[in-house]
Amino acid sequence: MPTPLITALRVRYVECDMQGHVFNGHYLTWFDLAHTEALRAATGLSYQELMTEHDVDFVVAESNVRHLAPARYDDVLEIEVVFDEPTASSLTSRFTIRRDATTIATGSLRHVCVETKAYTKTPWPDAVRKALAPDVVPRPSS
Repeated sequence: MPTPLITALRVRYVECDMQGHVFNGHYLTWFDLAHTEALRAATGLSYQELMTEHDVDFVVAESNVRHLAPARYDDVLEIEVVFDEPTASSLTSRFTIRRDATTIATGSLRHVCVETKAYTKTPWPDAVRKALAPDVVPRPSS
């Protein structure tokens, strides 16, 4: 099992709703932040450099969040990211958000790789696949 890539953050006051909990929409923002940092850690390139170097872009095709416990102002959270094995043109990232030992939320983003001019699906570049390989959760054998 790969070691998850972890991004830490502290909940800001502006991210909280009137009940004092983090507003639900911020979880997807945090997933995006952790996804970007995981790609940077795996490839050694910023998101912009990655897209420019390979003439591709990554668009979200699907997102999912399961809320398990509230996060509140000033909580320090860790967002763990692991990747499913990429298909020809898509990559699913799986997230677990924790405060200490408490799981706050889980979820996923599925990104589709597209070429930058016509935004048509294109295969993930081999260099990206190779860079992500140590962080991919193997598919169960059937």
